[in-house]
Amino acid sequence: MASISLGRYMPYKSFLHRLDARIKLFSMIILMVAVFFKFSSVGMNFIVYGIIALLILIFMLIAHLRVRDLFRQLKAIWFMVIFLLIMNLFTYRAPNDTILFSFWGLDIYQGPIIQTAYIFLRLVLMISITMVLTATTRPLDLTYAFEWYMYPLKIIRFPVHEVAMTISITLRFIPTLLEETGRIMKAQSSRGVDFKHGKLKEKLRAVVALVVPLFVSAFQRSADLANAMEARGYDPQGKRTRYRLLKWTWSDSLALIFMLIILGGVITVKVLNLDFSPALISLYQIVANWIRSLF
Repeated sequence: MASISLGRYMPYKSFLHRLDARIKLFSMIILMVAVFFKFSSVGMNFIVYGIIALLILIFMLIAHLRVRDLFRQLKAIWFMVIFLLIMNLFTYRAPNDTILFSFWGLDIYQGPIIQTAYIFLRLVLMISITMVLTATTRPLDLTYAFEWYMYPLKIIRFPVHEVAMTISITLRFIPTLLEETGRIMKAQSSRGVDFKHGKLKEKLRAVVALVVPLFVSAFQRSADLANAMEARGYDPQGKRTRYRLLKWTWSDSLALIFMLIILGGVITVKVLNLDFSPALISLYQIVANWIRSLF
């Protein structure tokens, strides 16, 4: 659990760490929207996914995040991806689909595999984007960013501050609960509980031995936090000041322009139904033939 970095702030002095939390939140929304766009062809979809993945990889390198930490986050979704693949093989049929091969009398079509690949890549990209955001932004700054974006909702008396505070507490307690989970797992392992081996019934008992103390600890921590906030006179309806103020700099403006260019490019490709996959395939064939001619 100590290696899990999702939801954990990593204190470095990188360019991304110095950016305003509002532009980082806006950038996350843009990349999330781009991930869920569907373009003119399968090849164009994977080209856009590859560009977004390359951009996220650059962000991770700038923020001093290790790629292997990302793969550790993906261990939990492998079972779900395999389950989705099996379900798609039996339920999903694309129009004019082609058969790739037959396995024990079952025709394996191309469409279900591509559809599962879409879901898997979207999950990976979403987890990567979220990891970069939470690792480079303090939870309190992220709360201020949420509250700043929801400020117009105050006109209709929406509880903006309460929602932002709830989000801040949630983000703050993610790494705390992960550390608590690791501590409980070590304590239960020392008492003979095996979380990795055994039959299904034994694994279910191990999960219960982990979940019950974790819920008790989480409720106890929430009660302690509520008592501490009441003892300090916290009033969600009262007018509050801020110790840290969000300041917009020239680097934030450059980041905003860069993300708007990316958004404009994605919308242009979507609206005009552009497809660069045939050109890339032709370029690949030319380069491959040139390399073969050298040998």
